Amino acid sequence: MQILKGAPVAAAIRDEIKKELEGCETKPCLAIVRVGEKQEDLSYERSALKRMSGVGIETKLFVFPADISMDDFSAEFAAINDDPTIDGILLFRPLPAQLNESQIVESIAPEKDVDGISSAALGKLFSGDKHAFAPCTAQAVMEIIHFYGIEPQGKRAVVLGRSLVVGKPLSMLLLNENATVTICHSRTASLPEVCREADILVTAIGKAKWVDERFVSEKTIVIDVGINVDENGMLCGDVNFGQIEDKVFMATPVPGGVGAVTTAVLAKHVLEAAKGRRALNSKGGKNGLSAD
Repeated sequence: MQILKGAPVAAAIRDEIKKELEGCETKPCLAIVRVGEKQEDLSYERSALKRMSGVGIETKLFVFPADISMDDFSAEFAAINDDPTIDGILLFRPLPAQLNESQIVESIAPEKDVDGISSAALGKLFSGDKHAFAPCTAQAVMEIIHFYGIEPQGKRAVVLGRSLVVGKPLSMLLLNENATVTICHSRTASLPEVCREADILVTAIGKAKWVDERFVSEKTIVIDVGINVDENGMLCGDVNFGQIEDKVFMATPVPGGVGAVTTAVLAKHVLEAAKGRRALNSKGGKNGLSAD
């Protein structure tokens, strides 16, 4: 079995961004918006800040108390949204109960929605718009597939999970590359048998080590998107890696797989958003990163 590690994929994306930004005086800028102090948000925030700094993308961090009112947050978010120096917005969700998350999400300027969370962004993606920003985790799966020379066209892809964060947008990304896609979930009849027919099996169900050898065959390429904690307090995916590692063609590990690529995709989206919104002036007076 070939292990599909995320680090080389992330490094390739990083090098591409750094090369494109080399010599630019005006850098892209990402706004990170966090409400409260949830540990998972703080962890991803640290990773995103490190990634952006490493490729030369500026960040502005906006942190609000967990009990902020809807009126106050809406005003603050509108100011972030309207700030011409900000090219992309990363909003940590879910938001506290007193905030109308749907209303806030839909207010994001489409050109700044670098994590593809609004209905406008998802609508573009589902209509086949190649300029749409897909959710970063879904796009990270595609980056891994492309990096390792996996050709989706003509292959049978099974996506286990139907969320708007991974399952549904990833299905559209695969379909747009001419894969034959089946979306499955916990209530799919004969689920192991359906998954076993896949050439590409993507798991995104959030159940630790739930997918075992019954779900795979020797031809299966397994992309594990799950981030869970097992009975020993260790990070693991949806796939029981020990049970499938000798029975599949390729597989991503957890940790070290898709998660390692997600923030690199976020950085790539911020760069693309900046190119779409404004020319980034390079030294010598050339617009090396114009929308063209």
